[in-house]
Amino acid sequence: MEKVLYGFTAVFQHEPEGGYSVSVPTLPGAISQGDTLDEARENIREAIRGILVSRRRHGLPIPAEDEEVSDDPIREKVTVEIAR
Repeated sequence: MEKVLYGFTAVFQHEPEGGYSVSVPTLPGAISQGDTLDEARENIREAIRGILVSRRRHGLPIPAEDEEVSDDPIREKVTVEIAR
């Protein structure tokens, strides 16, 4: 089965009580958290994957990456693979 690679910018925010929250502005509903940056990265990949698979099943388009300018402390590209 062929797989497609998607990349979205994730915004990580260090939380005062510890850990990180993370969201993907291009994909409403793609939010997660983790005790460490690595855990937050993996968790947001799962959230992105779930949203993309759901959009495909319902015949909805995959949104194009939105290049927003922001002062967020940590922004990085996160990639996921899903079956076509």
